[in-house]
Amino acid sequence: MLDQEKEKSNRARLPLAGVTVVDFGQYIAGPAVAMILGDLGATVVHIDPPAGPLWDNPANAILNRNKTIVSIDLKTDGGRAEAQALIEHADIVVENFRPGVLTRLGIDFAGLRTKRPELITVSIPGFASNDELRRDWRAFETVIAASSGVFTDMGLNRVLMGINPSFSPLPLASAYGTMLAASATVLALQARERTGHGDHIEVPLASAVMEGLSYNSIKVDEYPVRYQTQREQEIERRRSESLPMDMSYDDLQEFLDPFYRSYMCSDGRMFYVVCPSHKNHAKRCLQTLGLYDDLVAEGLREEEDTYLPVAEWSSDVSLGVYPLPKVWADKIATRMKEVFLTKPSEEWERIFGEGLFPGAPQRWLKEWIADDHAKAAGLMIEVEDPIIGRMTQPGPMAWLQESGEAMLAPQPRNWTTFKEALATFSRMERPKLPAPMPGSPGGWLDGVKVLDLCNVIAGPHSVVYLARFGAEVIKIDPAKPFYDCWNTVIFGMSHMRGKQSALLNIGSPDGRVVFEDLVRSVDVVVWNATDRQVKAMGLDAEGLKALNPQAIFCQLDCFGGVRKGPRTDYLGYDDLVQAATGIMLRFGGSMDTPEEHAHVGTIDVMCGFGAALGVAAALYQKSRTGIVGRPRTSLSALTGLAQIPFCYDYEGRPPFDEPAGRETKGHDALSRLYETASGAYLLLSASEADLPRFGEVDGLRGLPSMARLDREAYLATAFLTAPAGIWQQRLVQADIGVSLCENLEAIRSRSARVADGEPGTERGSYSFSIFPNHPSGRVVTQLDPFAVRPRVGKVTSLAPAEKYGASTRSVLKSLNYTDAEIDRLIASGTVSETWSAEYLPS
Repeated sequence: MLDQEKEKSNRARLPLAGVTVVDFGQYIAGPAVAMILGDLGATVVHIDPPAGPLWDNPANAILNRNKTIVSIDLKTDGGRAEAQALIEHADIVVENFRPGVLTRLGIDFAGLRTKRPELITVSIPGFASNDELRRDWRAFETVIAASSGVFTDMGLNRVLMGINPSFSPLPLASAYGTMLAASATVLALQARERTGHGDHIEVPLASAVMEGLSYNSIKVDEYPVRYQTQREQEIERRRSESLPMDMSYDDLQEFLDPFYRSYMCSDGRMFYVVCPSHKNHAKRCLQTLGLYDDLVAEGLREEEDTYLPVAEWSSDVSLGVYPLPKVWADKIATRMKEVFLTKPSEEWERIFGEGLFPGAPQRWLKEWIADDHAKAAGLMIEVEDPIIGRMTQPGPMAWLQESGEAMLAPQPRNWTTFKEALATFSRMERPKLPAPMPGSPGGWLDGVKVLDLCNVIAGPHSVVYLARFGAEVIKIDPAKPFYDCWNTVIFGMSHMRGKQSALLNIGSPDGRVVFEDLVRSVDVVVWNATDRQVKAMGLDAEGLKALNPQAIFCQLDCFGGVRKGPRTDYLGYDDLVQAATGIMLRFGGSMDTPEEHAHVGTIDVMCGFGAALGVAAALYQKSRTGIVGRPRTSLSALTGLAQIPFCYDYEGRPPFDEPAGRETKGHDALSRLYETASGAYLLLSASEADLPRFGEVDGLRGLPSMARLDREAYLATAFLTAPAGIWQQRLVQADIGVSLCENLEAIRSRSARVADGEPGTERGSYSFSIFPNHPSGRVVTQLDPFAVRPRVGKVTSLAPAEKYGASTRSVLKSLNYTDAEIDRLIASGTVSETWSAEYLPS
């Protein structure tokens, strides 16, 4: 009894304590959104049909933790009445069916919100409700991935090896959709405290995965050669000379940058080095390996200013710039290979971690689940599930530092009756809200000021996401850059949109004064940094309290969790955490053939949405209780969601033999990639329950009677008898999951229009804007900020990214600095108005 009371007390401290949720979700995205709300303290009732969940997977134990499960038949009058009764007590209702399905079952969100305008309803369909072509497709995970170019744009490696399209089992659409929908829901919840308005939010999974991969779909006309990697140049060479894409895995490794690849260690394990682009990381790496002095003696240089055009450099190479010229890349990699063979991978991990430059051993997912750091930090937790027993599950995706401990002991899923669930809801105190304001309430974050101290992708992307909902953002970067322009300017074209850019040396005495003025002027500060860096900058809890006691500080890092672990302060990036948590080995298939999971920002963007969720939860808590929280998340925390169909362990778990490796084409014969007569590939996504439907499909009528072992050969032969478009038409008509394997270039081409000031939310599942007058001087085509579609809250089409430093003077003026004072700060190097003469150095 005392333990139960303690648990209640701990959960009462969580930011969403008192919030009620009805979860109609099935499969991943819907249940995962409600799981995250439950992890953060909400009381959740999950509704299953009488036959049980539609997805039979042990991951349901994760997705339904902290939930009461009720069986309700929505096809009956009594079942609909029960569901309506629960919704009457709910703050939030979540569903992820095809558009219109829940309405046909008698749960009409529009009608519910007319009756209760404070209600927040969340729909997560596969394709957008305004996508006339695809809205009624059976939008399973792989169908969305194929339709959105995921399998056809799986990276330069796969193109060069001639493996295109290429299958991946990671549920990226559901993972991105989950984090977008969860963060949007809590942003709407905190806005409701001010406006009294609830909202209806739609997050199509196809749009969500496009946002997750937005760094891969940007097009910059006249892209400078200096940013093209060896692999990109080789692809262009082979295409121009009509040569085959048939490179072997081993040959491909020699086209990788030496600071962005895996090396074999003395224990037979690969070690992944991720040290490109930073002023100090590559240098520290070579110094530690004992290679730096010899390479400098042979002519390796460090340019003083790599933001100059390459033609103005004193040498043809500069350490800390990505990519390196091939002659230097080969020379450095050859020597690094020899050194890595002298020590085991775990020793290299310690050396890199303590030396403050990024690297990690390649680990399998099973190893990560049992990893000492993962368990110590709360990135993996133990739950006593009533069916499975003791189960290791991913820990929380985002948390507040003050109450995160309570999230490490979630309640296991619990089945109960409708009456018991209704009684639980009835006992809860309803929130006191203001009367809904007349007219449009604007953006969810109107009036909120954010100071963005972040770099690379995850941190800055979290803030650009907040900007679309009305947040005013000031982005601070060093007066002299630490990262090269491939990392800052190229990535910044995506995550600097809608921000004011100021360049400031916050380590100098005068710069510190300006920095403190900025911190005092904002509501939220966001920084991707380790605890060590945060404390050194005086932004730990006590330091920030002295500067601005009302400011919310959001921290992101690579390996952080609720608790301190042995590797919490190690540095890292997206690709590094892919190596550490098993994603690269799953993609590559073996310890000898690890591969990064293709896309730029795979985990980064997911983590960015996680940080936005944390900020939203902190804003809600502050509005309800006055308590100022410190939200946190990490790249490692989000890898559990990216791998949730197989990210768990328990006694008796089947082998970890889920799809892996570059030869994988799918899950089984009914769910895989097939080549067609047109040469194009088709993604089929069906199950045993769908077999009777094939009897209605011309050319596939024999499948239902086919022996299981003969299905793949039968389908492979059949699909070669007609073009992909014909097969898609036939299968869609039979209501079987299917999609052509699209590519990002084609999707962008047919979904783009000249920027018109609209966010793209009315344009179906895919939407791009062309900026002919981009500040870079180039024509730039970018994905719109369109995956979150509120009915009430406003989404802003963000302005293109300005040149770094363009707002330095105006930001300082907003702090009441005079022109003379600003000129003095510029002269002293405390601030700067630019890094380079060109927006994108050539």
